[in-house]
Amino acid sequence: MSDAIPFLAPRADVLARRARIVADLTDLLPPECLVHEARELVPFETDAFVSYRRLPLAVALPRTTAEVAAVMRYCHRYGIPVVPRGAGTSLSGGAIPQEDAVVLGLSKMNSILEIDLPNRVAVVQAGVTNLNISESVSADGFFYAPDPSSQLACTIGGNIGMNSGGAHCLKYGVTTNNLLGVRMVLVDGTVIELGGKALDAAGYDLLGLVCGHEGQLGIVTEATVRLIAKPEGARPVLFGFESSEEAGACVADVIAAGIIPVAIEFMDKPAIEICEAFAHAGYPLDVGALLIVEVEGSEAEMDATLKDIVEIARRHAVKTVRECQSAIEAALIWKGRKSAFGATGRIADYICMDGTVPLSQLSYVLKKTTEIVDHYGLRVANVFHAGDGNMHPLILFNANDPEDAARAEAAGNDILKLCVDAGGCLTGEHGVGIEKRDLMRHQYSKADLAQQMAVRAAFDPGWLLNPSKVFPLEGRPAA
Repeated sequence: MSDAIPFLAPRADVLARRARIVADLTDLLPPECLVHEARELVPFETDAFVSYRRLPLAVALPRTTAEVAAVMRYCHRYGIPVVPRGAGTSLSGGAIPQEDAVVLGLSKMNSILEIDLPNRVAVVQAGVTNLNISESVSADGFFYAPDPSSQLACTIGGNIGMNSGGAHCLKYGVTTNNLLGVRMVLVDGTVIELGGKALDAAGYDLLGLVCGHEGQLGIVTEATVRLIAKPEGARPVLFGFESSEEAGACVADVIAAGIIPVAIEFMDKPAIEICEAFAHAGYPLDVGALLIVEVEGSEAEMDATLKDIVEIARRHAVKTVRECQSAIEAALIWKGRKSAFGATGRIADYICMDGTVPLSQLSYVLKKTTEIVDHYGLRVANVFHAGDGNMHPLILFNANDPEDAARAEAAGNDILKLCVDAGGCLTGEHGVGIEKRDLMRHQYSKADLAQQMAVRAAFDPGWLLNPSKVFPLEGRPAA
């Protein structure tokens, strides 16, 4: 499995100059901001896509935008690839390095620079964790909406790179809907500002291009993000169904009715059992699928919205409807959902996929996903953001069995192709990375890919930034 997805061949001239490069970086950064001893490089050899790993040439950990710019100017001058890294939580291999690359980690840039409540924005360095933003403004009645399951660890810079979402993106949107501006260092060390505190910026929407760029257009060092006032109240409700198909059909009908809860999360029976064993959240174990539907507003608003949702659920033979009765119970419900990936890792190795499909195709894709995984003789647990059709099937396998691992990758590829064929796309929030790179041809025509690569090359003509990621290795323009 570790050789199934190829990387670009390391640049021999860069490898030959490793000692000189390390010495030069030592002149640019203080000792605590540079890692280059082999044993100290090991923690940076992979990310959350742990099936693949490469030791980088060195790791730079700058503390300021000026230090980032200095490292970028040097690497650009000498043709050294750079792999940006946030917290290393990427599930698509987006932060996996290569032997001739300097990893540029932003973990030391972890300060909240400004909280501007009158304008409802925060200005933060790229290494600030997602959850830290909300915690910093919670006492004032605000929060930052995108909430990936890894929000305790993942950083805002990584969220921008992958356009991350989360359970509450159904109502509040993903990162791009909550990002107002960035400070970014280009490949040659130039520092630019895009957007700002205003709701709209003049000129081309380059900010929209940068959000989701997977570290290939520059290094985001600071971000201006939108803060949202906390709702008057919020209430998660559990809906249990006989089958995944019934649960999927209910989701489609809720959205079709014009009802937009703050979140609709899905678990099938294997996922319910895994998460309940870990979190003891009180999930029903006698159902085939579970929806966590959260509504918010005043008590009257929540009651009215839930009444409409329950009526739709009854048309799909809902077996269980359970409203949480306390803040502790609500926290447990979400603990179970947000612990799904970690809880699954306790019982098996797994690959977490990230396809998105139209809601009208949700039941069909769930059924076909089970058939695909069964075909390969594997097991799957489905847990995902149902409200926007962002699926996360967890394909269980034995990482110590190369044949089992190869089957898991093949099953994952077939599921992603299924998502595209059903009218969806390869990724909703995890990015392309290396995992889906060679599936880009299944989603895009040659002309589409050529145009995207031309935009990328306009920012980075030498393809030095995260070079093995996103686009197929064949057919790239010459550097």
